[in-house]
Amino acid sequence: MEPIRKHEGLVYPLNRSNVDTDQIIPKQFLKRIERQGFGQFLFYNWRFHHDGSQKEDFSLNQPKYDGTSILVAGENFGCGSSREHAPWALEDYGFKVILAPSFADIFFNNCIKNGILAVTLPEEEISQLIQKAENETYHLTADLENQVIYDNEGFKTSFEVNDYQKEMLINGWDDISVTLTHENKIKQYESKKVGV
Repeated sequence: MEPIRKHEGLVYPLNRSNVDTDQIIPKQFLKRIERQGFGQFLFYNWRFHHDGSQKEDFSLNQPKYDGTSILVAGENFGCGSSREHAPWALEDYGFKVILAPSFADIFFNNCIKNGILAVTLPEEEISQLIQKAENETYHLTADLENQVIYDNEGFKTSFEVNDYQKEMLINGWDDISVTLTHENKIKQYESKKVGV
């Protein structure tokens, strides 16, 4: 995983609540065993017609959002099934930061484990950010080290993140990487057990 300390990016507003994991990545695309390649199927039923052509009326298909990397969404984002493919698809598409008033717990934890900074902000602030991103080309900076989100127009807000999750994201660690930070102790333990 890539470390996240400070990320500046183009904002994509998804003004919808209760977006579930099947809407993020539909079940028919869960056949891969690797984490890459899911981005092309992100929000598939919203982005594409049955014949695979793009739906012009879905905002993510608009050129103004090309290269977007910060998603701002409504409450309860990532509800539904616990499929880890949802953050895989978001990350593979290019999203590094997701802001919402609330997240489904399993989805939130899966984001952290896959290198996506998921941030809970008050609903009024989310509404303000969505409105700005709908009306203009809008960029935000997520500063994880200082735990603030800001733009160059005067908006600034702080956010909470627990120390463990912050350390994982800043170092680009997944669960295996965290285990490997204790490699010397593991080897010492195993060497003692071999002699038993």
